[in-house]
Amino acid sequence: MKDAAPKTIYLQDYTPFGYIVDDVHLTFDLAPNATRVTSRIAFRPNPDAEDTRFFLHGEGLTLISARINGEEVDPELSPEGLVLDVPALPFIWECEVEIDPANNTALEGLYMSNGMYCTQCEAEGFRKITYYPDRPDVMSTFTVRINGDLPVLLSNGNKGDSGEAWAEWHDPWPKPAYLFALVAGELIAHPGTFETCTGREVELNLWVRPGDEGKCAFGMDALKRSMRWDEEVYGREYDLDIFNIVAVDDFNMGAMENKGLNIFNSSAVLASPETSTDMNFERIEAIIAHEYFHNWTGNRITCRDWFQLCLKEGLTVFRDSQFTADMRSAPVKRISDVIDLRARQFPEDNGPLAHPVRPESFQEINNFYTATVYEKGAEVIAMLRRLVGDAAYAEALDLYFARHDGQACTIEDWLKVFEDVTGRDLTQFKRWYSQAGTPRLSVQDDWDDAGTYRLTFTQSTPPSVASPSPQPQVIPVAVGLLAPSGEEVAETRLLEMTEATQSFDFTGLPERPVPSILRGFSAPVILEREVTTEERAFLLAHDTDPFNRWDAATALARTTLNDMALHGAAPDPAYLDGMCRVLGDDGLDPAYRALMLALPGQSELAAAQADAGHRPDPMAIWTACETLRQALAEQAAEMLPALFEACQVTEPYSPDAEQSGKRALGGALLALLTRLDGGARAEDQYAKADNMTLQLSALGQLIRAGKGDAQVEAFYDQWQGDRLVIDKWFMLQVVQSTPDQAASVARKLTEHPDFNWKNPNRFRATLGALAGHHAGFHAADGSGYSLLAEWLIKLDPLNPQTTARMCAAFQTWRRYDSDRQALIRAELSRIAAQPGLSRDTTEMVTRILGS
Repeated sequence: MKDAAPKTIYLQDYTPFGYIVDDVHLTFDLAPNATRVTSRIAFRPNPDAEDTRFFLHGEGLTLISARINGEEVDPELSPEGLVLDVPALPFIWECEVEIDPANNTALEGLYMSNGMYCTQCEAEGFRKITYYPDRPDVMSTFTVRINGDLPVLLSNGNKGDSGEAWAEWHDPWPKPAYLFALVAGELIAHPGTFETCTGREVELNLWVRPGDEGKCAFGMDALKRSMRWDEEVYGREYDLDIFNIVAVDDFNMGAMENKGLNIFNSSAVLASPETSTDMNFERIEAIIAHEYFHNWTGNRITCRDWFQLCLKEGLTVFRDSQFTADMRSAPVKRISDVIDLRARQFPEDNGPLAHPVRPESFQEINNFYTATVYEKGAEVIAMLRRLVGDAAYAEALDLYFARHDGQACTIEDWLKVFEDVTGRDLTQFKRWYSQAGTPRLSVQDDWDDAGTYRLTFTQSTPPSVASPSPQPQVIPVAVGLLAPSGEEVAETRLLEMTEATQSFDFTGLPERPVPSILRGFSAPVILEREVTTEERAFLLAHDTDPFNRWDAATALARTTLNDMALHGAAPDPAYLDGMCRVLGDDGLDPAYRALMLALPGQSELAAAQADAGHRPDPMAIWTACETLRQALAEQAAEMLPALFEACQVTEPYSPDAEQSGKRALGGALLALLTRLDGGARAEDQYAKADNMTLQLSALGQLIRAGKGDAQVEAFYDQWQGDRLVIDKWFMLQVVQSTPDQAASVARKLTEHPDFNWKNPNRFRATLGALAGHHAGFHAADGSGYSLLAEWLIKLDPLNPQTTARMCAAFQTWRRYDSDRQALIRAELSRIAAQPGLSRDTTEMVTRILGS
């Protein structure tokens, strides 16, 4: 466990490491409780460094021996590493340490998962393997020898020599230690090959545990499509002779882009129609693409320091979003990204955990793998691309790869290539990287009889601890205009806002138009404008921009739900009529229609109420959502059966966009029909389902209707041997429970023999599902708060990283009533008072409490 006394690290204090690492040789003698790691590292003084202190990071290591140029040395040891006087000339450092992978429950460094050795070194896990300058700006080539009696021995780079119980690997491309990887175990390869754009053949392998061989084909196909797409769209060719992916059950994140040896959470790579939903397939496709794209945006060009994390993550998220949009539906992907941004990043940006895309300080870097760094970071790059245009973006990326290949870079390096290509001054745009908070964009419009329509925008960003005095930012606002007849009279125009208040004129118009503002969600802002129900209904019916048409539907739903929850209003007929028109529009993509039918997230509704000065009542919000869904089901009752039948897929299962869209709409329709038929169609679908998407959709509706006991038991009996499917079983029971039962259902599941709380997937499937059940987690009796806190306290000594991240469930506590605030504060204080609380969790709880 890490030292619980947090130390703040500041961006402004960055200094280069005093030594350059020319070459790294590592030898691993594997043993579950006593692995020996021998390192031989060539150092030389760094002429650009002022600090020549020789400090190597190291945590939890038993030092066996240390030498410089073959001579025994006696370094000064501390819990953080070692210090030693070294020659002012090039020298060879050698040391041998012993570590205990079997008892490494934090899942950082070298650890064991069901008998398999594996590593996770980002951000600071390599220091748990051997003494090393564990920082991203120290890059070197690595040669690794693995000695062990397991049949598969893998590391980064290309294959070297091998023999019985040993194998060597060499990575010719300099990399930081966080990209180091090692895997050893009883594994089976799903092989493939890929011919690059220059005709080189690359060996591909997806390594899995015995029994998982049948779940690899989609992952391999996704990898090949990612490799081809990166060549065609970004001109990036793969640079090694082999690319390996390994599926690991115990993994804190989705996956890791280690050079040539990507390690994946099993849930992010294994898929079959029988065990995986359409959403699983799409997630796997995106994650495989994301980690592969890191080969250039993260590996070949990496971060100078961890403050620059968004340099690799924001850019790579943007790239994987582009990929998914090309593989599937661009409008559906854009809407899905914004739903996620509003649900996860906006609360972060407007709460106690707010921080800039590039933070100025941190205590524990693991706590900054956030939606702000990833998703908002991607939005910043999308804005930059909109501002400079597609051609200039492509030219700037080519220059970025050419100029910085093999370097550890900063946001300044990134922006400089755009300035050099376009001649633009991006000083003001850079504020997107340095200011926390979501800008609010208020809009006023004006019309004169001369045919001029004026839009006046005012931007403001609420001050926060991270950004006490935010300044105006560059905001690209995509606007189109519609005539009252529904015809588009002004195509999309990109307005570039740079001032606190700014007006834009549209001239030569025959009549007052209806504006379509922030098309494609052209900037991650909160749009504030007085809009009538009639205008939203008009945009829902006529807007030619798919995003804004969806957003009009969402805004109508949000307005009626807030009126229902706060004032006891009846469902708005305009919303119900609009949704019925959407349902009946066969010209719309089924996946798009499914998104149109979805209601805003209940936490998002609570945030909107809090912004308006109300104390949201989670139970009232839940009741309003249930009432509105029931009203829509009743109003659309006559059309639902035929629509549902039209969504049935008769061809063999495929996770492609066309079939997935039909099943998504079918699932939304089944949810409405179950409110009318008591679950008859859901029972029939469950009995006949030949794929997990249909089976899980039906089971969820039966649980919600209170009629799924037999199916819940049958599902467990059928799938108890498949750990990823059983994760779904745990999750679904919590998600579909009523608010008054959510905490008790979750607690009962934690008592189930299959609840392995040390496995991050199972923990998140159960306790994470509770935290995501808005009304259930915020039950007035505090049962949701106390159960989550109880388990976070238990998990923290074993896995601080997962614990800290799940503390974010409490971040919105100040928006609720005083009773709930008192309950949450008590639970946070209980966590904070635990002896030996990890540095990760200490920082998160302190920040949340200090808001």
